[in-house]
Amino acid sequence: MRRLVAPLLMVLLVCCAGRPALADKRLAFVVGNSNYQNVVALANPANDAGAIADLFRKAAFDVVESRRDLNNTDMRRALRDFTEKTRDADIAVIYYAGHGMEVDGTNYLIPVDAVLERDTDAYDEAIALDRILQAIEPAKQLRLVILDACRDNPFVKSMKRTVASRSLGRGLAGVEPSRPNTLIAFAAKGGSTAQDGDTRNSPFTTALLKYLATPGLELGKAFRLVRDDVMNATGNKQEPFVYGSLGGNDVVLVPAVAPAPVPVANADIRADYELAERVSTREAWDSFIAAHPNGFYADLARAQRNKLERGRPPVPVADVEVKPASPPVVEQAKPAEVAVASRAPAETTQERSLPPDLPRLLQAELKRVGCKTGDVGGDWDASARRALAAFNDNAGTKFDIKLASLDALDSVRAKAGRVCPLECDRGFRAAGDACVKIVCDEGYVLGAKNSCEKRPERKATTTPRRGTGGGGRHCFVYGGNSFCE
Repeated sequence: MRRLVAPLLMVLLVCCAGRPALADKRLAFVVGNSNYQNVVALANPANDAGAIADLFRKAAFDVVESRRDLNNTDMRRALRDFTEKTRDADIAVIYYAGHGMEVDGTNYLIPVDAVLERDTDAYDEAIALDRILQAIEPAKQLRLVILDACRDNPFVKSMKRTVASRSLGRGLAGVEPSRPNTLIAFAAKGGSTAQDGDTRNSPFTTALLKYLATPGLELGKAFRLVRDDVMNATGNKQEPFVYGSLGGNDVVLVPAVAPAPVPVANADIRADYELAERVSTREAWDSFIAAHPNGFYADLARAQRNKLERGRPPVPVADVEVKPASPPVVEQAKPAEVAVASRAPAETTQERSLPPDLPRLLQAELKRVGCKTGDVGGDWDASARRALAAFNDNAGTKFDIKLASLDALDSVRAKAGRVCPLECDRGFRAAGDACVKIVCDEGYVLGAKNSCEKRPERKATTTPRRGTGGGGRHCFVYGGNSFCE
């Protein structure tokens, strides 16, 4: 019995060796609203949101949801979907760039289709900050909201007050979170405005990109460094501010880089290799490579794993000439770089390969967001190119329509709902993903612009009736045609 137990224990050790403990689940939701429909567009929020989303992806966040130019309905739907994903999250972050405002002490984020003629319209046409906080409330360790939304708001200048005493502040109002381990970072402290910036990114986002994902940097210190950079860049005119507090334990968004492994004697590595060879499964080779990621035996183990995947038998180590292993060369990580080797999957170090059915996958996604009509095929034909061109026009992207690319597929997949407007026949209008018949009220008819217009008045005339001895009949003109009674 002992002879059976000992080998089994050694197999388990090999299969479990080098596997890291379960890491924290980190989620991020990023929104950039630039193309406002009823006021002048903002230059930088779309750029800021794109850069922040890339930062979280490079930091190996488990989920990064990135959205641009959301209207009221889409923004509420996206928040609802993100709330579902945060139920088992350890860290949840929401970043918003765009217009924000404060009405009677309550902060609101403004979708791109807002009109806001009156102060009370904010309740219906904007998203309250409390709703943003509810979306990340389930996170266990850290709830973080970053608002680059303290810009000078053009809505306030034209907004009518329904009550004279109701306040409309400059920028956003200071707020204290009610939940522990919750931080709200403003681009400018309460009651002041932030600069959009003259470069591709705002001063606040530029500083965030520099410090936020530094491996091992405590979050509170990161925001203090952001504050210093922004004040220096704006001549002390803009001071970022963080509301809320954390406990005594250090909180970092990106874990510190693990130290380089200590070289192991070749004899020990060979013994581990021979044990993995006896098990001869993909899991065994993965465990060996995790425990010994560098050197001759690591390369040999990768080759054995590849042969196993292709159906070939592994090569015994006795048939291979063993060369002395050279010590691994470890590059020193730069402070500003985001090092995520400990969390990134193995394939991130290799060039992405194109799936053979990429044209079909991209067409299916284009059809999902309403830009593709007809059947989905495996050829990148004229219909597929027109669909990608329609996506470019409506999403603000510039993908080459002549070919299907992974970048285009990723961008289309990132869209949660319809992107291209639904085209309906005359007499019908778009309602979500369906065309519904237009029914006009009494006294109205369907006009040339496919909308209900007031029925034109009848123009009456009296003409002689033939053969009636001078009698008359009542006639009228409607729609360019004459009718007589």
